Amino acid sequence: MAEAATKVFQHLIRFENVGLRYGMGAEVLRDVSFDIPARSFQFLSGPSGAGKTSLLRLLFLSLKPTRGLITVFGKDRSRITRRELPLIRRRIGVVFQDFRLLDHLTTYENVALPLRVRGREESSYRGDVEELLKWVGLGERMHVVPPVLSGGEKQRAAIARALIEQPEILLADEPTGNVDPPLARRLLRLFIEMNRLGTAVVIATHDLGLMEQVDARRMILSGGKLDIYD
Repeated sequence: MAEAATKVFQHLIRFENVGLRYGMGAEVLRDVSFDIPARSFQFLSGPSGAGKTSLLRLLFLSLKPTRGLITVFGKDRSRITRRELPLIRRRIGVVFQDFRLLDHLTTYENVALPLRVRGREESSYRGDVEELLKWVGLGERMHVVPPVLSGGEKQRAAIARALIEQPEILLADEPTGNVDPPLARRLLRLFIEMNRLGTAVVIATHDLGLMEQVDARRMILSGGKLDIYD
């Protein structure tokens, strides 16, 4: 798999009095301050429309804040150039609600895609991709295309794709929203194991039962404000 970054920051990402608005509308996020420590595990929760997806987009650097300071791997977000952005994003894995798998590629090819984009030879990563797919329970499904997969299998393929570059942070947006409780518990175990191996995990979820299974920090968004319970 990809080499882990050699430089370790105590706080991988830090928000200081961050605000976000779209256009001339009211602020979606107001005076949000928190940090994501290395190797930490946290849940992000709150009612629909509270701003969870917007906060995840800020974490993934696909949005810029309207005000405030975001520091990513020790660097001011406002000073990150377009050229630097892809390199930094490789250190952040993302699992989207809609999976974003490419239907014309097999499960194996979807998971391997981030490595192919980087220009790596298949011989250098084939074993890692196959091992990871077996780890998430898709060893027998690696050569089929996404339309053939169930919702839970697509979710696991998306998680495998997010893991393949060994990110320092994983952002998961409602990763158990489309699966039954037994599979949700299995996916949660994958995230816990990933965290044990050194990745900081942020899971956005409405599932209170899921959160009760892990002794982790809870970040609750409501009305654009963030409360944190350690």
